[in-house]
Amino acid sequence: MADLLDIPLARLAPDVLAGLLEEFASRDGTDYGDRELSLEQKVAQLRRQLDSGDMRLLYDSDSETWDLVSRDMARALLAGETIG
Repeated sequence: MADLLDIPLARLAPDVLAGLLEEFASRDGTDYGDRELSLEQKVAQLRRQLDSGDMRLLYDSDSETWDLVSRDMARALLAGETIG
């Protein structure tokens, strides 16, 4: 079972967080709706979702990977619920 950590944004240096958001926003398959957004717009949208708590940054220490997930998904994953 994965050892997931909910990473507080305040623990990350601003440039590290910006890099994570840019990497996430440029991932293949990331959907932002019907219209195309610039990378800066995508990053700003992600930042707003993180700041509001609608999205969480999780780190999987087993695989040494991270992901941004919805608040509800984070809650379920951190509780050890099976997703899928």
